[in-house]
Amino acid sequence: MHLALPIFLLTASVVVVATLARRFGLSAPLLLTALGAAASFLPFMPHPFEVEPEIILLGFLPPLLFGAAYNTSLIDLRRERRQILSLSVLLVLFTASGVALVAWKLLDIPFAAAVALGGVVAPPDAVAATAVARRIGLPRRVVSVLEGESLFNDATALVTVNTAKGLIAGGAGAATVLTAGRDFLWASLGGALIGYLAYRLVSLVWRYVTDAVPSVAVSFLSPWIAYLPAEEVHASGVIAAVVCGVALGHSAPVIQTAQARVSERLNWVSITFLLENMVFLLIGLQTRTIVDEVRESDPGLAETSLIALAVLATVMLLRPIWLLGLAAVSRIMGWTNTTLTGKESAIASWAGMRGVVTLAAASLLPTDTPHRQSMVFIALVVTVGTLVIQGYSLGFVAKLLDLHGPDPREDALQTAQLMQATVTAGAERLDQELDDGEHEVPEEVVTSLRTQGTRRANLAWERLGSNDVSVETPGDAYRRLRAAMLDAERCKVLRLRDKGVMDHEVLNAVMASLDIEESMITRYEGADVEASDRLLLTPEERQFGCEHLAAAPLAIDPLTPEGCADCMREGMTWVHLRLCLQCGNVGCCDSSVGRHASKHFEQHGHPVMRSFEPGEAWRWCFVDDRLG
Repeated sequence: MHLALPIFLLTASVVVVATLARRFGLSAPLLLTALGAAASFLPFMPHPFEVEPEIILLGFLPPLLFGAAYNTSLIDLRRERRQILSLSVLLVLFTASGVALVAWKLLDIPFAAAVALGGVVAPPDAVAATAVARRIGLPRRVVSVLEGESLFNDATALVTVNTAKGLIAGGAGAATVLTAGRDFLWASLGGALIGYLAYRLVSLVWRYVTDAVPSVAVSFLSPWIAYLPAEEVHASGVIAAVVCGVALGHSAPVIQTAQARVSERLNWVSITFLLENMVFLLIGLQTRTIVDEVRESDPGLAETSLIALAVLATVMLLRPIWLLGLAAVSRIMGWTNTTLTGKESAIASWAGMRGVVTLAAASLLPTDTPHRQSMVFIALVVTVGTLVIQGYSLGFVAKLLDLHGPDPREDALQTAQLMQATVTAGAERLDQELDDGEHEVPEEVVTSLRTQGTRRANLAWERLGSNDVSVETPGDAYRRLRAAMLDAERCKVLRLRDKGVMDHEVLNAVMASLDIEESMITRYEGADVEASDRLLLTPEERQFGCEHLAAAPLAIDPLTPEGCADCMREGMTWVHLRLCLQCGNVGCCDSSVGRHASKHFEQHGHPVMRSFEPGEAWRWCFVDDRLG
């Protein structure tokens, strides 16, 4: 019980606090850190409370980094590679150097020890920055850059700390500096190589292990398959885990079964939720122990606190200097397509919250390091200080800069475009199968397949438009009625289960199929698709070439501004309206009963229509299936 009870209390606290934070729109990392710090001073709390750094670096860090890397786009990493490299490597070294100079002067320690402290406090935390960024709604490109930075900056920082530890032990001679540079290079390149080899090994296993349960189990082992061998040969386990995660995430849709991907996604979400929140609670719980150790050390608590505040100010100042300076240089050099804008750089420069790696790296410092207790305390102050100051004010800064996340309606438009493209591809493959097939397929089967694909596309398009809740769209009606049917089907299965007339395995298989279908039709309530005062446009970089879109006007006077003339004549109700950009005809969308916009194209051949819904300015080419 002495082991089980603390684990239970930690887990329960994480679940309760994180759930309340999500419910009230607060930052879970900040609340958990504050809760842990307050709890550390309670009389019944164990003292001293210390978390072994190996537990963090071996137990928490590999799966957290792997999980984040697995869900990171390799395409985004390639596109933002210059920005990510600048932040995850050069900015970490720049910050470590600046902090080293400040600590060297104020703390009166050897320069190598000051460099170690700089490496400890240099990397922003992967969890804190992106969690806060998503909560307040930052531009997607900023979030992508912050995610990419957080994947690799821990490796740079840990390698810097290990290099500085070698300098402390061996002196600062030229040979030692060259050795440190060689070790730094090997840690980076060796870690990437081992991560790639781990990816190849896991992908090979996935190709032969198609059952969902063992496939997910292999996924859980993957972080350590990459991390442990890399650390054993003194390469960077962090880089190995990240490279393996990014590569597997990119290849999973090809080398892994759909059932395994569904199970893996659900399991990893739960594990990541517990681990990433628990680390912040553990940070706070160490507060009293670290404070008491500094109080008994040579400089004392007051002097060390002033030095810690100076280091905190240095850390918070160097990041804007680097990012805003880089933005200015990029404009001069003409790198505007590969760097953040001025406003994006400003908000990214304020998203420098530190986290658990900072404290874990501080704990790794040798016990004979000069002023080690003070350095650990400084790491704690920097971590808590950036979490509180930058974490709580990041939303205000974003609002001040007029930066926000992507319009949810734009996401809905892209989703509809992508769904339409996939359904079209599926329909073409169905035609090929019917033409080449050896067996005759009943017409009702073909009709059902075509209807199912069309309904999926229409569900996506229905998220656009005026969204009048008083009018039930066909998609809403289907979801409502099918949900009622599934509820009745599930009740029947449960009654048969309770009677004991069916085998348990058969019942589980049927229940699983019902649950999967229900999860697919459940309406996603998280996206706000209400019309705003901005036009719903398609960004230039997401347009695809089409001669019909290029030739069509952006607007035309509608023949019937009040709505679809055919629907009004035939007594039908439309869902959304479309405007023909050649003749001005107003027709209803494909989710409407009449489908008059598509029928108008089929009858007259006018290729381009435009959405005739409030706040929308996107166009569609019927001929080429292109969005513009």
